[in-house]
Amino acid sequence: MAERNKYSIIIPTYNERLNIALVVFLVFKHLRDVDFEIIVVDDGSPDGTQEVVKQLQQVYGEDRILLRARPKKLGLGTAYSHGLKHASGNFVVIMDADLSHHPKYLPSFIKKQLETGASIVTGTRYVKGGGVHGWNLMRKLTSRGANVLAQTLLWPGVSDLTGSFRLYRKSVLEDIISSCVSKGYVFQMEMIVRASRKGYHIEEVPITFVDRVYGSSKLGGSEIVEYLKGLAYLLVTT
Repeated sequence: MAERNKYSIIIPTYNERLNIALVVFLVFKHLRDVDFEIIVVDDGSPDGTQEVVKQLQQVYGEDRILLRARPKKLGLGTAYSHGLKHASGNFVVIMDADLSHHPKYLPSFIKKQLETGASIVTGTRYVKGGGVHGWNLMRKLTSRGANVLAQTLLWPGVSDLTGSFRLYRKSVLEDIISSCVSKGYVFQMEMIVRASRKGYHIEEVPITFVDRVYGSSKLGGSEIVEYLKGLAYLLVTT
């Protein structure tokens, strides 16, 4: 049954030269008996990320690693849409390039989907077996508070709204992404809330989120303001 499925793994990148090779290596290590492709959507990284990806193509093949670059930073939501256009799989995985999402969890996502027939499998930090490693107390409280606030106001039936490590049935992702308007940090939350409202079957897998190994976090005060604005928007529109 697993052989008939193909998984397109979309990884948006911006200045991930130090991480992308290790992420790719780990995906290949953990998905030995799975048909998959990796689609790297790079937003014009000045640090040489694209050159590293081209070297990886020499190693693994251009049919397994697709570089679909864009000229500049154009946002997370449009990066997924861009990657989706090039995806040949019937399932799509979205994950970060900074090693905060460990590829070792991918088999669990696939297994959960096969067992349950779910349209979406999402990694969650907030159930037994899940967690966060490397965050300070303030960051933990901010994330947890954001989730609790959203849970209280939106009732999505999912424990981790702002996580971005997910497996989607491709047709479902295409449907959801076309109805999302948010940008950046809020985008993940809008995707899962809209999926829940549309009645899609969502399952969860516990993951431990590890703070980025190399490079700097892209979450700042402006993203938190955007999150609160996005929460208000979803409260009114869903």
